[in-house]
Amino acid sequence: MGIIQIIITLVLLAALVIPTGKYIFNVITGRKSFIDPVFDRVDSLIYKITGVRRSEMNWKQYAVSLLVTNLVMALLVYLVFRLQGYLGLNPNKNGSMEPSLAFNTAISFMTNTNLQHYSGEWGLSYLSQLAAITFLMFTSAAAGFSAAAAFMRGLAGKTKNVGNFFVDLIRITTRILIPISIVVTLLLVWQGVPQTLSGNQTVTTIEGTVQDIPLGPVASLESIKHVGTNGGGFFGANSSHPFENPTPLTNLIEILSMMLLPASLVFTFGLMLKNKKQGRVIFAAMAMLFLISLPVCYLSEQAGNPALADAGLSQTMGSMEGKEVRFGIAQSALFSTVTTAFTTGTVNNMHDSLTPLGGLVALGQMMLNVVFGGKGVGFMNMMMYAILAVFLCGLMVGRTPEFLGKKIEGKEMKLIALTILVHPFIILIPSATALITKSGLAGITNPGFHGLSQILYEFTSAAANNGSGFEGLADNSLFWNISTGLVMFFGRYISIIALLAVAGSLAAKREVPVGIGTFKTDNALFTFILLAVVLIVGALTFFPAISLGPVAEHLTLGR
Repeated sequence: MGIIQIIITLVLLAALVIPTGKYIFNVITGRKSFIDPVFDRVDSLIYKITGVRRSEMNWKQYAVSLLVTNLVMALLVYLVFRLQGYLGLNPNKNGSMEPSLAFNTAISFMTNTNLQHYSGEWGLSYLSQLAAITFLMFTSAAAGFSAAAAFMRGLAGKTKNVGNFFVDLIRITTRILIPISIVVTLLLVWQGVPQTLSGNQTVTTIEGTVQDIPLGPVASLESIKHVGTNGGGFFGANSSHPFENPTPLTNLIEILSMMLLPASLVFTFGLMLKNKKQGRVIFAAMAMLFLISLPVCYLSEQAGNPALADAGLSQTMGSMEGKEVRFGIAQSALFSTVTTAFTTGTVNNMHDSLTPLGGLVALGQMMLNVVFGGKGVGFMNMMMYAILAVFLCGLMVGRTPEFLGKKIEGKEMKLIALTILVHPFIILIPSATALITKSGLAGITNPGFHGLSQILYEFTSAAANNGSGFEGLADNSLFWNISTGLVMFFGRYISIIALLAVAGSLAAKREVPVGIGTFKTDNALFTFILLAVVLIVGALTFFPAISLGPVAEHLTLGR
């Protein structure tokens, strides 16, 4: 039954990605669509109020607009977090956040990471959940999508301009994120997810004790949390909480919500190039990485924990520690694989309780950071590896490498090299720092190999803008709030700015005519070359670290 549930989910995704990709193409290219009569008026009103000029931007103007807009929004929500105890919409009287936690949270949601060092129901007012958290969930997702749209224009275009950031941000928000989120919200409310401004309810349990039941505007946050590959939960337990994810149907809705737009964007790329085969090649490479990871996670969790089996505990149901009975192994393993492949960060089971190989799948996908990935950025990272693959193939045969009709030269490869090096640098250096400092070691709650995995997972999740965690880590401290905040910031914007620069450089180049020696990048051979490059670079970079963490832990359990 579990495998059937997984197959149904993947079949539904396959049926939705192509029409959704076509719709995204219409939105980011300004073509007509069926919702234009409504949203043309909405967009025009926003342009008028904000004074947005719809002139084209080069990559530098686009990058500056994206970065400055994000920083301004982060500053505003930081102030909301610091002052929430004095503002309205706070029926539960939650106090204001202390400075380092407010800094971490503002950076986290600005960067589409949604790493949470607080428990939502007790740490935030309803005003913060709506005006800060939900607001940034829309804008951070739209910003990533906008960067991807600009990147596509650079690769496919014949001018140095890559679009207008503010127009992209508004159109993607009003025509993609808001309509889908409304539909998902209504489906979640139908299934029992709360959507109310009422305060917590105090009830008497069947044992005769008194308990506070937290409520709030949950469904609206849940929808954009998944549609925008955000991941931050209204409750501390995230999507394992019955008010966030009450039924197997809501679990299916949430999984499809976080998969749909990143997967569809790859087909949009094929339409932008007027070469659907190129989009399919990139999609195939991503899908193969995903389909390699999913069975490993599922079979590892289904096999159970050998240490518990040695202690005489039955493992016939699999490793159910940290999992909800209403989901079981199949939906938990699928959710864990999807949330780290699509860098959403939402969880319906506790990743700290995954078996070592299950945790390795989650950790490995974030280290690669190209298995579909989050809104736009995962696609851009995979294209970075595609350019690298073309460059390496060109060196092997002694030709100047070309990609999509443009020559790949030293400038582009320096930017690609910078982007590739930054990701492991901001994971491994902070992890090493945490292991040699008292404040870093103080967060470890599980000694041995798993303690290393806790630290490694935290910084990997922050660098990949994922946000999930091995939540046994005691991370709400000055050290962890500041260090992960900086990692989230650099992990988000260095790669976006560098890859926009690559797109701008390629856009300004003349197109090279296709010749007999042109290396094709829209066939099955290139899919396997791309796959090999991603895996080799990932293994060379991270294998020593994961050998000391999840691999060593797995070998210890198997003794």
